[in-house]
Amino acid sequence: MINIELIHPTAIIHPDAQLAADVQVGPYSIIGPNVSIAEGTKIFSHVVIAENTRIGRHNEIFQFCSIGERCQDLKYKDEDTWLEIGDYNSIREHSTLHRGTIQDQGLTQVGSHNLLMVNTHIAHDCIIGDHNIIANNAGIAGHVHIADYVIIGGNSGIHQFCHIDSYSMIGGASLIVKDVPAFVMASGNPAHAHGMNFEGMRRKGWTKETIDGLKQAFKILYRSNATTKEAIEQIEQDILPTVPEAQLLIDSLKNSKRGIVR
Repeated sequence: MINIELIHPTAIIHPDAQLAADVQVGPYSIIGPNVSIAEGTKIFSHVVIAENTRIGRHNEIFQFCSIGERCQDLKYKDEDTWLEIGDYNSIREHSTLHRGTIQDQGLTQVGSHNLLMVNTHIAHDCIIGDHNIIANNAGIAGHVHIADYVIIGGNSGIHQFCHIDSYSMIGGASLIVKDVPAFVMASGNPAHAHGMNFEGMRRKGWTKETIDGLKQAFKILYRSNATTKEAIEQIEQDILPTVPEAQLLIDSLKNSKRGIVR
């Protein structure tokens, strides 16, 4: 049940919206039909949550965000599609998150514990995991999948249907037109692989043995003359038995449909 004391009098809440009792809604914000917002979430001023949107617990959505609006895909014809947002996300000013399309699963999904910085755009049918940082002015095109613990630099663009796998890092102002495997650092226009995020691994307390094993896996994949198939086989044989984390990299390579950044 809505707590009227936490809703600014200038906010507009559709009667079909369902807000937990402690949800805060700031001045001039608009919440449309078929919207649910779970406990602890704060909606700041001038936010529009259009419709068909499920928002989890303890999120912060800052001023001038557009959440759950119809997508920009010209094939979209007002079908019944959704946006889902998990828990403990910080969605900063002017960010835009659009609903999905029936050409995919009818769903755009953002996980939990993500930081979407100013003017982030998450397009239709994107699937975003957990613990990601997407910096200012990044544009994530339709059908993109971003896994967990990914960092995307400011002013970067991610092409449709690309997959950005866990623990990877995208440099600022980069154009991603291929898949980025787990752990890989990529930058440039178009982006190329420049190593792995070893400093991030050290900060997370990963062992020297794990980091050294992933270094060797990177060399097999990018510094030898092996094909991707040959690199997978060698990593499975030489690295995986002692470095189980290498399975993430192997899965990235096996699941890639666009090819990987080189």
